[in-house]
Amino acid sequence: MSHDRIPLAGVIGSPVAHSRSPQLHAHWLKTLGIRGFYIPMDVSEADLETVLRTLPRMGFRGVNITVPHKEKALMLADMVSDRATIIGAANTLVFREDGRIQADNTDGYGFTENLRHGAPDWQPQSGPAAVLGAGGAARAVIAALLDAGVPEVLLSNRTRVRAETLQSQFGRRVTVIDWVQAGNMLEEAVTVVNTTTLGMVGNAPLRVPLDGLRKGAVVTDLVYAPLQTRLLIEAEKAGCVTVDGLGMLLHQAVPGFERWFGARPEVDAAARAAALR
Repeated sequence: MSHDRIPLAGVIGSPVAHSRSPQLHAHWLKTLGIRGFYIPMDVSEADLETVLRTLPRMGFRGVNITVPHKEKALMLADMVSDRATIIGAANTLVFREDGRIQADNTDGYGFTENLRHGAPDWQPQSGPAAVLGAGGAARAVIAALLDAGVPEVLLSNRTRVRAETLQSQFGRRVTVIDWVQAGNMLEEAVTVVNTTTLGMVGNAPLRVPLDGLRKGAVVTDLVYAPLQTRLLIEAEKAGCVTVDGLGMLLHQAVPGFERWFGARPEVDAAARAAALR
């Protein structure tokens, strides 16, 4: 690949028009003075393989992958990172000079970095973490929490069997709690994470009782529309340390940008503003 080509990257999903990544990457490219582009691409599952094999020939250095292609992208890759394997999904692909596709998953990294920046005194090893939801995002979050030294993950999902599937994959540090009992697991949790889309604009509210939240617990919601969800508002009233979900989106984007465009971008107030525009 000749190096005078303008570097290209982008995000592939279906739908993808709602993605905030193009605004974020465009901001970073401009700030760092890089002549590159980051493009949203709506691609069907049937076309995914053809597209991924063709993009490198067009000057693409790599892409982000979003719903619903994260699992399939992992299967199509030639090389896969350990963390992508553990999570069972890829969100960041790098196209190598020789045409091979490297798959990684930076969601867990983005989650942890967001908490470390938003709650600098967070001590994951000091007690259990309560996780709501058992979808793709929950996998990345559980892997990250266990990696950070959380002694036990209390996991609750509306469909219990999905939580049990994750428990069987992550092992005995994960305990499944019935959804009707989800409020009770907050009483011993020093870290609380909502990975569901409940409480998001246009979705049903998160109805889990929140009176069990402990003062001083670190509470984060992966939902960032609205930025202040009911969970975060109630947690703040209860004296918890709250971290909104936008930071995870920003931090998970850093490794990909660095690989594709050769410079490490800053996650700062300007980057947040660009993603919210």
